[in-house]
Amino acid sequence: MLRFVYKRILVGIASLFGVLSMVFVLFHIVPGDPAQMMLGQNQSDEQLNIVRKKYGFDKPLITQYFLFLNDVSPISFHSQNPDDYSFFKEEKYTGISISLRKLDIAVKLPYLRESFQKAGKNVSEVIAETFPNTLMLALCAITIAMSLGCFLGIIAAINKGNIWDNSIQFLSTIGVSIPSFFSAIIIAWLFGFVWYKYTGLNMSGNLYELDDFGEGSVLQLKNLILPAVVLGIRPLAVVSQLMRNSLLEVLDQEYIRTARAKGLTAFQVVWRHALKNALNPGLTAVSGWFASMLAGAVFVEYIFGWNGIGKELVHALNVSDLPIVMGIVLLIAVVFIVINIFVDILYILLDPKIKVA
Repeated sequence: MLRFVYKRILVGIASLFGVLSMVFVLFHIVPGDPAQMMLGQNQSDEQLNIVRKKYGFDKPLITQYFLFLNDVSPISFHSQNPDDYSFFKEEKYTGISISLRKLDIAVKLPYLRESFQKAGKNVSEVIAETFPNTLMLALCAITIAMSLGCFLGIIAAINKGNIWDNSIQFLSTIGVSIPSFFSAIIIAWLFGFVWYKYTGLNMSGNLYELDDFGEGSVLQLKNLILPAVVLGIRPLAVVSQLMRNSLLEVLDQEYIRTARAKGLTAFQVVWRHALKNALNPGLTAVSGWFASMLAGAVFVEYIFGWNGIGKELVHALNVSDLPIVMGIVLLIAVVFIVINIFVDILYILLDPKIKVA
């Protein structure tokens, strides 16, 4: 088991390294001068050269690549020359450094560099302000999808072939087919505008909003309902289909027929014996969907005005704030890798029949 965990962690690290390299290449072959993006169009050549030297933009591309890897690595190497980009500055890096003969070795938090447009604000600060909102939105959406999807899948499996089964499969097909941005617009318009006097829900809004006096923030959980429902529609449809098919397969097993022969009710058979073994496909699907929600939340957050990393990503793309775009892409990749490792381990624990290679 431990060998399997170590192997998955190594594969995850290799995958993350590939993502880091791809992100760097993609965003550094984009035409445009990063220093010009930071300062605007009305700056002198002297100011541009100062910025290029400060952030390492004046160095060859391969050198910039290794400096980028050095910044995001938790163990990094730094020059002892204060004029070099890689010099360890306490206001720049969060960690500790040990001085050796010709360089410093540091143990630190990954440094995602500074925003081009937010007056020297670190990308990690921007993510720390917005990621909790996206995480809450994704958790609520996946909770809705998993609970309601499992319930509908069980109902469909128990009523195989009748109107309940056909209706649930029809709705699931529609749920998977409709893009998130389209369902977000429709649901926001219907529940936040047309039926507002019945629902009391807003078309847009954040988790915290200013109070009536503009002096403090007020928690608005109702603003979470519509975006969470929209974000959960597609995984809900997938989970219900997987749950139905998996449960039908499990219900056809020999031990289920034995349980029925003992006089157990349909509810007891499903709850005590079949459900645990039928959950594995849905659990695997949820792992991928949860990480995908962070990327899919871009459209949902933008339409509902939800202050998360999706909305921040759209804004960063509009103003060419490449460090924020790179930081958010890397964050999504890390979450995806970690969740997949966790689910692989959980999958084995839930199903003892699976052998660890």
